Amino acid sequence: MSEARPDPAAASVPALSGRSAVRSAGLLLPIASLPGPYGTGTLGPDALDFVDRLRDAGLRWWQLLPLVPPGEGDSPYQSVSAFAGSPWLIDLDALVRKGLLSPDEADSAKMRPFVDSPYSVDYARVRTLHEPLLRLAAARLSDAGRAEVDAFARRHAGWLDDYALFMALSGRYGTLDFRTWPDEALVMHRPHAVAKALAENAEEVAFWRFVQAEFFAQWNALRARAARRGVGLFGDMPLYVSECSADVWGRPELFELDRDRRPSRVAGVPPDYFAADGQRWGQPLYDWKRHARDGYAWWIGRVRHALGFYDAVRIDHFRGLCAYWAIPAEAATAREGTWCPGPGMDLFRALEKAMGPAPIVAEDLGDIDADVRALLAETGFPGMKVLQFAFLDGSDSTHLPHNHVRNAIAYTGTHDNDTTLGWLFAMGEEERARTFEYCGIAPEGWTQGGPESPALRRLLRVLWASPAVVAVAPLQDVLGFGSDTRMNTPGKPDGNWRFRFTRENAEAFTRTAAPFLRALGRTYHR
Repeated sequence: MSEARPDPAAASVPALSGRSAVRSAGLLLPIASLPGPYGTGTLGPDALDFVDRLRDAGLRWWQLLPLVPPGEGDSPYQSVSAFAGSPWLIDLDALVRKGLLSPDEADSAKMRPFVDSPYSVDYARVRTLHEPLLRLAAARLSDAGRAEVDAFARRHAGWLDDYALFMALSGRYGTLDFRTWPDEALVMHRPHAVAKALAENAEEVAFWRFVQAEFFAQWNALRARAARRGVGLFGDMPLYVSECSADVWGRPELFELDRDRRPSRVAGVPPDYFAADGQRWGQPLYDWKRHARDGYAWWIGRVRHALGFYDAVRIDHFRGLCAYWAIPAEAATAREGTWCPGPGMDLFRALEKAMGPAPIVAEDLGDIDADVRALLAETGFPGMKVLQFAFLDGSDSTHLPHNHVRNAIAYTGTHDNDTTLGWLFAMGEEERARTFEYCGIAPEGWTQGGPESPALRRLLRVLWASPAVVAVAPLQDVLGFGSDTRMNTPGKPDGNWRFRFTRENAEAFTRTAAPFLRALGRTYHR
């Protein structure tokens, strides 16, 4: 269970920003979307294989969604931990190879294609099938295996102790809502109660430590493979954490909470392109004055953790660090919120002082004003440009490729957008006419999907030609998939985060899409 490390002599991962940044390209795809027999993609052979497929297509970045345990609505942006990895991404076959599971036991978690859809993750069933097997594996650890888990736990004690105990107690009391636990001292995270609970729940705590040790070992093996192939792993950091999380339970002083540990105000965004009523995300807001008094120690630890994990990190909802939308906890929608000042450059000065320059990308989409643009400029982080936002009203939008700056990451669409083929179908006639004229798309045959779609290839060509230092497309756009494979619809509480592709799709990518992407890379020096 030793943690693999990237080989320093391996092919270099390209720089994402600064003077050393080089033009490159990549794909956006969550680990859970990978093919495989277990109902969800994992960190196993299909992930290793996808790294090779990316490099063979001339792509240098694999952008991921957060790898944290998914929370409410199966969202990776509503996690019980800002630091932990999702147990459901662990490759069960790796546990077979270690002798911790039998082949028949692992087979019991496999889902039959066409009966159990290979195109959609059923998280409830995955959890039901996988957790008993993880428990079997943990119970069969050798003394040497337990020693490795203990060593891992000591290295990560700053977050792992609270997380493992939080999960143990959540199981014991049947709820993640720690405010309803029967022991008031535990609800308030009193040190004596925590110490007692660690002792009383030692076996369950050990299980959750094992899960994290195994996740990190498998992740580091994947990262080592990616480093050898010169593929950077580009992670995503949600700005907020769930109110029912190990972070809020363990460090309540860092959040805006009342005496009962309930949020006084919650996070979200005002009405925008995605939602007429705005979005009420519901996570507790940070007590930024307290963070400042602590020298932003928790944030420094969080970003250091992420950058020890990925080659680059996107901070989701970057504008919330300039000013954030604070919604009264009792409000039904986000319309009642107000803007409040965030930590701004104070946070980033603290991060740079502690860590030096960092490969961070700012998600600067949504309601962006002059203050956000000024903060982005002062940090020097790359922002984002999205082709699907370029043609909305006929203005000379900053999302139009001819207006892209070099210090940016350019996308066809993000995980919050429809697929690009779905977008083409849904747009109005005037917007479609502007898009076709700008991109040179023929008005005949544009409805064709698949990896040889002429319309999608024109859009990818326009994006790859952009001055932006990195160009990224979701896999759905490269394979020409429609709206039924959309990853997330903002404001829709259920049915998101489920897209998967098949091994047949992977072969189609290598056979048809990869040669086209290689040629684009040569033409536009990516």
